Amino acid sequence: MSAGGLLLIIIAALLIFGPNKLPELGRVVGRTFKEFKDATQGIMEDRPQGDKSQPQELSTSVQESSKPDEKRLPE
Repeated sequence: MSAGGLLLIIIAALLIFGPNKLPELGRVVGRTFKEFKDATQGIMEDRPQGDKSQPQELSTSVQESSKPDEKRLPE
């Protein structure tokens, strides 16, 4: 997003909500983002320990499966 786009959004918000409501709206949006961030961190912390090793196991199985087959045709 460029500076011009951000300025346009600020001007539109000022026209829609007025100068008296903007600080209150900013606080509400800030609290919402903070609660969302806290909730997502809580979800990540609640994940069992076994799930963290799963992507590593998948990556090793992919590496093993990418090895060329050493099968030979009958002579």
